[in-house]
Amino acid sequence: MGLYEKHIVPHLINCACGSKPIRYQRKKVVPLAEGTVLEIGIGTGLNLPYYDGSKVKKVIGLDPSEASWKLAGERAKDLPFPVEFVGLPGEQIPLDDKSVDTVLVTFSLCTIPDPAKALEGMRRVLRPGGKLIFCEHGAAPDADVLKWQNRINPVWKVLFGGCNLNRKMPAIIEGSGFKISDLQTMYLPSTPRFAGFNYWGVAQA
Repeated sequence: MGLYEKHIVPHLINCACGSKPIRYQRKKVVPLAEGTVLEIGIGTGLNLPYYDGSKVKKVIGLDPSEASWKLAGERAKDLPFPVEFVGLPGEQIPLDDKSVDTVLVTFSLCTIPDPAKALEGMRRVLRPGGKLIFCEHGAAPDADVLKWQNRINPVWKVLFGGCNLNRKMPAIIEGSGFKISDLQTMYLPSTPRFAGFNYWGVAQA
């Protein structure tokens, strides 16, 4: 990992993923988590303030960025539940089968090199009746916007730590053995359309 990826990218992502429209999306989905929660790509801990402390027993945060863990650690102080950070890539989940009640993934499937493999791991660690909660940006339904996403994507990936603009998130999720029970979509306000088409919802294994 170069100096740019190690020291600059975490701060860029922290800023971009902490914008007002994205904070509003986090407020919609994070409170749905309950029990023992595995958060994929916890990053700088932007979701931590939105968990419902009365429903969450513990949060296990998985992220490969050491610089991000340090920022997340500050946000983990004084929470009513413990937060454990695990520093491994999103595809590798070092937890037992059927060991968590909720998997939460927000604005992270876009960066994981092999999202299908990562989702298979998420399905493995979910207990029977558990749920996957997701909120992701991805491929837009409008042909003109998608065309620009495809054009911009190669440069965007380099600048933003491997983030992809044009992944078809529902298809990736359901292709990995989940069934989406609730799906909502929209273009986020005050956000460039090529980066602003958002999918969010709940899925079960």
